[in-house]
Amino acid sequence: MEITEALNNLDDELQDFLEFYDDTVTLDKMVYTFWDTKDILGHITFWHESFARNLNDLAEGRKPDVLKGRLSEVNKRSVESTRLFSIDDLIDRLQAAPHTIKRQIHNDQITLIPNKQGSRSYSRLEHLQIVIAHIKRHLKDLRKAHRLKK
Repeated sequence: MEITEALNNLDDELQDFLEFYDDTVTLDKMVYTFWDTKDILGHITFWHESFARNLNDLAEGRKPDVLKGRLSEVNKRSVESTRLFSIDDLIDRLQAAPHTIKRQIHNDQITLIPNKQGSRSYSRLEHLQIVIAHIKRHLKDLRKAHRLKK
């Protein structure tokens, strides 16, 4: 898979994910033990914005300020830091991040993108593939919790 193909796949996954959050979705429906449907939108938005920021920092010659802490702590922070935002705000933020990603992802001066302090960095293609799989996994769980098929 090449970067352009991965970007197209990411667009498709994001579109499917965002379509899930239509006017009929029950936002307080629990999907995981501590996360409801809205929390997952905040979590995905948080991580997508982090990817866009890190990529943009590298493209502009800055050292990225990567997320710090154990994955469980960062994931908890992803929900806590987005919980007070409205669905519309989270959707707007999630729709804005791909613009930065698309603008910078083809920069071959960027060889590795950090994800989180203490974890390895990923190539541009690997990072896109991880993001796609992340969104896909949460969308599958959302559909299962809401008893929707696709």
